[in-house]
Parts: sequence; C-alpha cells; structure tokens
Amino acid sequence: MQPGNSYSRVFSVLVSFGLLTLVNAAADRTSEQGEATITGSSSTSSSSIFFPQEFTFSFTHSDPTEECTPYEYAPVTDALNSFPPVWKGASILSSDSAALAMWNSISDSIPTDIAVKVSFYASFISSNYSSSDPDCWWTYDQCITPKLTGLPPDVAAAPEPSTLGYGFDDGPNCSHNAFYDYLDSQNQKATFYFIGSNVAQWPLEAQRALTDGHEICAHTWSHPYMTTVASEDAFAELWYSLQMIKLAVGVTPTCWRPPYGDVDDRIRAIANALGLTTIMWKYDSQDADVDSGNVDGGQVTDADVVSNYNAFIQTAASGTFQTVGAILLSHEIDNFSMTEAISFYPQLKSVFQHIVPVGVSLNKTQPYVETNYSLPTFEQYVAGTLIVNSTTSSSTISSSSSSSTTSQSSTSSISSPSASSKGGQTTASKNAAYKVMDFGYGHVLLLLVTVFFWTSGLLNF
Repeated sequence: MQPGNSYSRVFSVLVSFGLLTLVNAAADRTSEQGEATITGSSSTSSSSIFFPQEFTFSFTHSDPTEECTPYEYAPVTDALNSFPPVWKGASILSSDSAALAMWNSISDSIPTDIAVKVSFYASFISSNYSSSDPDCWWTYDQCITPKLTGLPPDVAAAPEPSTLGYGFDDGPNCSHNAFYDYLDSQNQKATFYFIGSNVAQWPLEAQRALTDGHEICAHTWSHPYMTTVASEDAFAELWYSLQMIKLAVGVTPTCWRPPYGDVDDRIRAIANALGLTTIMWKYDSQDADVDSGNVDGGQVTDADVVSNYNAFIQTAASGTFQTVGAILLSHEIDNFSMTEAISFYPQLKSVFQHIVPVGVSLNKTQPYVETNYSLPTFEQYVAGTLIVNSTTSSSTISSSSSSSTTSQSSTSSISSPSASSKGGQTTASKNAAYKVMDFGYGHVLLLLVTVFFWTSGLLNF
C-alpha cells in the first residue's frame, strides 16, 4: 500500500463522516421553524476525487429522541422564577402583584358554599355527595348546565350539524412534529388544550400550534382534579397556564378544558371570571387511559381505545349528529394517542361532513384576548379558508382523501420519551442560541461501513 493511497483512504473516511454530519447535524432548537423540521427522511448525493462514482447518503434528519431532548428558550427560561415550579400544584406567588390583584378583584364572586371535593372516586361520591347534584359536578353525572346563576353552560358538542369539534388535550407533546405534519398534509386544523407546565418545557412546540393555524385553549398549570383544589389555587392553575401560553406563544386563550372533566360551579365561576369558556365533551376515546388505572372498573387496553373510536364512528354513521355535531375527547399525550388519531382520521372524515376546531364550530372568530389573530367563521372554514388573521388570510381547500403513505411515514416518527412526562424541567444547554449537533447512529454506521470497505480493498481511490 502506497502512503498516498493510505492517506486518501483515511481522508475519504473523514469526508464521508463529516458530510453526513453536516447534512444531519444542524437542528435549530432556537425557533419554531427550526423545531418543526426535526422529523422526516432526507438524502444527498456527492461525487468527488474521493468517490469514483456518485454516492448517495440517505439519512433520517432526526427522530423523536432528538425532538424530546430538552432545550432552553430564553424568553421562557429567564422568566421561570415568576411561575410555580413545573408539574407542581400552582399557588399564587407572593411576589406576583398582578395575580394577587386579579384574584382579589374576582374572589368575592366565587361561591363559598360549594365545598372543595375530597375525592373523585365513585365509591366516595356515592356516599358523600347529594344525589341532587347541587354543584353541577361533571364528575358525578356529566352536568354541563350550571345551577349557579350567571354562569354560561359548558360547550360539550359542536353546534353545527354533522360536524366534529376536533381537538386534543395535554399538549404540547415534545414528539408531536409527525402528528402536526400529518394534520398539515390533510389541511386539518384542530383545538389544542395546552398544559402550562408542558408549554414551559416545550415552548417552541407550543408556538407551532399557532403557526400552523390551530386553536389553543388552556388546560391548567399542572393538570389536577380541579374540584379538589382550593379556590385560590384553582385560580392560580388557570392564571399561570394563561400567562405561560402568552409568554411562549404570544396569545392569551379565552377557552379552557378541565383535566379529567372535573369541574363544578365553583371552578366554573373562577374560569368565567377569567373570561374562559369551559369546553367539555360527550364522547371519550380513552386514549390517555391505557394502562393508567384512572378509570373505574379496571385498566383500559389498546383494544378498548380502538373499540371506542369505532363505536363513535358508527354512531356518527348512523346519523346521530345530523342536527347537532359532536366533540370527542382525545389527546396528543404519547405515541399511541397520536398514532390512533392519525389512524382513525380518514374514517372520521368519511362520517362527518365537517371536521373543524371547536372555536370554529362556535363561530368564535376572536379566540384570544389579543386582537391581532382571528379564526375563520364556520362558513369560511368549510368553504376552504382555514386561516384568517387581521392582516393576512390563507385559503386552502381540504381534501377528503387521505394518503396511507403519509400516515405510515408520520406515525413512524412519533414517540413518547420520558422527557415529556410529568417529571419537571431538565436543562440540556446553557445558551438557547446554540444549535444541537446530533451525532446519531447513522454517522457511526456510515463510518463503520466505510472502514469495512476500505480495509477489505473494495474501495479503491
């Protein structure tokens, strides 16, 4: 072996390793646009004196593991001391004069004769709560029409006929890019109910919802059973979720959904005082209950969720929603829930004339406190105008067909790593301006394959 050949072979190894690194490494964790690109497959071709024939590098740009690698986003990170600890029950911070002032201004309107609930279990409810349901406690009998005067009824169905009010709880999930990509491929918008602690940990993911034209509602700060929380702390759960969404995304929602549906007139009064519409449901996929033990009567299985989806689709096909539409409870909480949403979307399209965000079904064109962002009316949306802002509008006609190829490629990239669980915030870097360099298995594999061919004499330069 001549020294020159040896050097060129070594150099070819370095070039091949470096080239793949360049095309696969610069995942931008500093902007919504960069964060949204962390999914999918790509390839690049190259030929040079080091490669006698054109050589194509095929690679996966990234995967959910990279999506769920914690990062810092300065506007949020720098303000975390002004919020409760993530995934801890919220209380008004003693230094938060704005929160204290707001609570003091509404506290007199909150009923004091509705007791804080001790438990949500059926065994406790049956022996400790009046069968007349004086508090309009949804957990007791799915009451949605308040008994306290002055409170509006909950929204539990899409008022438009043959219409599904489409939405997902518990986001933003760090690995949701493939799911959002699928929705985008179908020209489909939805309502996302964001948990404040999740937004604090994944602010760029939260931003994508607004960028893609979805509707954002609040889902509390730490996802508690709200009727078991004292009034001041229940206020804090809502207040800080709204403030975090405003900080990270730039809008303040005017809608919310109680975790587990656990709401009564005391909690409704707090939400109403904050200008929030309470969004409920009448149908439940139970996609977040698999193996959770949260449901009376035992754990929910994957097959149960499939059965629930099929039963809901059959109900729609029977004409049940021809006069008034429906809202189905579903989640973006993990790989399974998002994959099931993708899997059943074509069937939902086949039995509902329209699938729209809940706010659109209500003709609620002003979804946020801020006036620089609007939703289309129901008529505009079904006519093809999916996004309407104060300065621009976008018109795209939704396709009723769905691509199985798109569905398969989307689901393959979804994951639910532990980074997205309720474990508090972790820190991966000290400067949000740094770009994460992902040296994945593809780089190692390419290096090993190149070395193998070189040492075997199969690569001659």
